[in-house]
Amino acid sequence: MSLCCFPGDIVSMLSLLTNAAAMTALQNLSQTNRNLEVTQNRISTGLRVGSASDNAAYWSIATTMDSDKGALATVKDALNLGSANIDVATAGLNAALELSNEIKNKLVAATQPGIDRTKVQDEITALQDQLRSVADSAVFSGQNWLSVDSSAASYNAIRAVVASYSRDNTGAITINTIDIDISTKSLYDVNGNLGIIDQDRTVGGSTISVAAIDISALTDSAADITTINEYVEIADAALTDIVSASSSLGASKARVKTQQQFVKDLTDSITRGIGALVDADMTEESTRLQALQVQQQLGVQSLSIANQNSQTILSLFRG
Repeated sequence: MSLCCFPGDIVSMLSLLTNAAAMTALQNLSQTNRNLEVTQNRISTGLRVGSASDNAAYWSIATTMDSDKGALATVKDALNLGSANIDVATAGLNAALELSNEIKNKLVAATQPGIDRTKVQDEITALQDQLRSVADSAVFSGQNWLSVDSSAASYNAIRAVVASYSRDNTGAITINTIDIDISTKSLYDVNGNLGIIDQDRTVGGSTISVAAIDISALTDSAADITTINEYVEIADAALTDIVSASSSLGASKARVKTQQQFVKDLTDSITRGIGALVDADMTEESTRLQALQVQQQLGVQSLSIANQNSQTILSLFRG
């Protein structure tokens, strides 16, 4: 009886030149190795999208967002700098408030008949000198908001604090600032004596600044007592201006503080957004790594078995 092939039968052919099973096994093993390399790279870098070749769209978005996050870090530094300037100016105004109040108290005491106004003036002069020292030393990062020269070419009454950085859907960038007007907060201004302490104020028949008040020559006469009373009102007006300046700076500080928190929250949100786009899920990658390692081992074994076909061909020619 002879053997014949029926339609539909699949006949496996052993070839010395072409080992189809080994080729298939090698292709599968190569693919497994490529997948294993990708997974190992993700585990080592922690990134699912590390370059444009991994995912061009996600990489582009993440790179732009990361750049914006860097700009926000600069904004945060600017806000910290602005906050420090406000703190220094506020500390100076608080000290000036106490000193001005002391001057006012000395003037009130000077209305007492028979008091030695020369000695009182010595105390007032010391307070006036201290006021000037406070204003001149209220410097941070080269800026002094309390002692200025508005006639200087570089002078700008508006001190801008960089507060935000944003990018719209067209890619246009906007930088916003918190503007603080120091023209009403300066204690001394060389240009025309326009500061709170050195500006001339008029009450009744007296026109003088707190910085220039001198009662050493005044007597107990009714006119001189009236002058001292007018000086008291001038000192009180300066106190009111200092309180107003401190209140305004306090409002600016609160605004800066709110913006600092917002920038921090925004930076954290951007960081999370970038992570969602490019970070690798380590739990998922760990599971995939174990699976691929098993596939690699099986692929090696499968290729080894397929390569044994040539040994089968050799056995056919043995007697």
